[in-house]
Amino acid sequence: MDDRGSVTAEFAAVVPAVLLVLACCLAGLQLAGQQIRLQDAAAATARSLARGDPAPAIPGAHVATRVQGALLCARLSAASTAPLIPLRLSAESCALAGGL
Repeated sequence: MDDRGSVTAEFAAVVPAVLLVLACCLAGLQLAGQQIRLQDAAAATARSLARGDPAPAIPGAHVATRVQGALLCARLSAASTAPLIPLRLSAESCALAGGL
Protein backbone atom coordinates (compact mmCIF):
# COMPACT_ATOMS: atom_id res chain seq x y z
CA MET A 1 0.00 0.00 0.00
CA ASP A 2 1.40 3.41 -1.02
CA ASP A 3 0.65 6.23 1.47
CA ARG A 4 2.43 8.92 -0.48
CA GLY A 5 0.33 12.12 -0.63
CA SER A 6 -2.13 11.08 2.08
CA VAL A 7 -0.90 13.79 4.46
CA THR A 8 -1.42 16.41 1.78
CA ALA A 9 -4.95 15.17 1.10
CA GLU A 10 -5.83 15.14 4.80
CA PHE A 11 -4.40 18.65 5.21
CA ALA A 12 -6.42 19.88 2.23
CA ALA A 13 -9.59 18.41 3.76
CA VAL A 14 -9.00 19.99 7.20
CA VAL A 15 -7.97 23.51 6.10
CA PRO A 16 -11.49 24.68 5.09
CA ALA A 17 -12.93 23.50 8.42
CA VAL A 18 -10.20 25.30 10.37
CA LEU A 19 -10.76 28.48 8.35
CA LEU A 20 -14.51 28.30 8.98
CA VAL A 21 -13.99 27.95 12.73
CA LEU A 22 -11.52 30.85 12.68
CA ALA A 23 -13.97 33.03 10.72
CA CYS A 24 -16.76 32.24 13.20
CA CYS A 25 -14.51 33.12 16.15
CA LEU A 26 -13.50 36.44 14.58
CA ALA A 27 -17.13 37.26 13.76
CA GLY A 28 -18.09 36.48 17.36
CA LEU A 29 -15.41 38.84 18.64
CA GLN A 30 -16.66 41.53 16.29
CA LEU A 31 -20.22 41.02 17.55
CA ALA A 32 -19.09 41.24 21.17
CA GLY A 33 -17.21 44.48 20.49
CA GLN A 34 -20.21 45.98 18.70
CA GLN A 35 -22.51 44.98 21.58
CA ILE A 36 -20.21 46.69 24.09
CA ARG A 37 -20.11 49.88 21.98
CA LEU A 38 -23.91 49.79 21.66
CA GLN A 39 -24.32 49.40 25.44
CA ASP A 40 -21.99 52.35 26.05
CA ALA A 41 -23.94 54.44 23.53
CA ALA A 42 -27.24 53.49 25.21
CA ALA A 43 -25.88 54.65 28.58
CA ALA A 44 -24.66 57.94 27.12
CA THR A 45 -27.98 58.48 25.37
CA ALA A 46 -29.99 57.80 28.53
CA ARG A 47 -27.83 60.20 30.56
CA SER A 48 -28.09 62.94 27.94
CA LEU A 49 -31.85 62.62 27.59
CA ALA A 50 -32.35 62.47 31.37
CA ARG A 51 -30.48 65.79 31.72
CA GLY A 52 -32.61 67.34 29.00
CA ASP A 53 -29.79 67.46 26.46
CA PRO A 54 -30.25 66.22 22.90
CA ALA A 55 -29.41 62.59 22.25
CA PRO A 56 -25.98 62.02 20.68
CA ALA A 57 -26.04 60.93 17.05
CA ILE A 58 -25.32 57.23 16.67
CA PRO A 59 -24.95 56.23 13.02
CA GLY A 60 -26.93 53.15 12.02
CA ALA A 61 -28.74 52.81 15.35
CA HIS A 62 -32.44 53.19 16.08
CA VAL A 63 -33.21 54.95 19.39
CA ALA A 64 -36.41 54.37 21.37
CA THR A 65 -37.10 56.01 24.72
CA ARG A 66 -39.56 55.30 27.51
CA VAL A 67 -40.23 56.62 30.97
CA GLN A 68 -40.40 54.12 33.81
CA GLY A 69 -41.25 55.89 37.05
CA ALA A 70 -38.45 58.36 37.78
CA LEU A 71 -36.20 56.75 35.15
CA LEU A 72 -35.78 57.64 31.51
CA CYS A 73 -34.71 54.61 29.50
CA ALA A 74 -33.10 54.56 26.08
CA ARG A 75 -33.07 51.43 23.92
CA LEU A 76 -30.73 51.29 20.95
CA SER A 77 -30.82 48.69 18.22
CA ALA A 78 -28.57 48.23 15.21
CA ALA A 79 -27.82 45.62 12.60
CA SER A 80 -24.64 43.64 13.17
CA THR A 81 -21.63 44.48 11.06
CA ALA A 82 -20.17 40.98 11.32
CA PRO A 83 -20.12 39.17 8.00
CA LEU A 84 -22.10 35.93 7.73
CA ILE A 85 -24.08 36.72 10.91
CA PRO A 86 -27.21 38.79 10.15
CA LEU A 87 -28.27 39.68 13.70
CA ARG A 88 -29.96 42.72 15.19
CA LEU A 89 -28.21 43.84 18.38
CA SER A 90 -29.89 45.90 21.07
CA ALA A 91 -28.95 47.54 24.35
CA GLU A 92 -30.93 49.42 26.96
CA SER A 93 -29.90 51.78 29.71
CA CYS A 94 -31.82 53.95 32.17
CA ALA A 95 -30.94 57.16 34.01
CA LEU A 96 -32.67 59.17 36.70
CA ALA A 97 -34.77 61.81 34.95
CA GLY A 98 -33.66 65.32 35.83
CA GLY A 99 -30.44 63.97 37.34
CA LEU A 100 -27.06 65.56 36.91
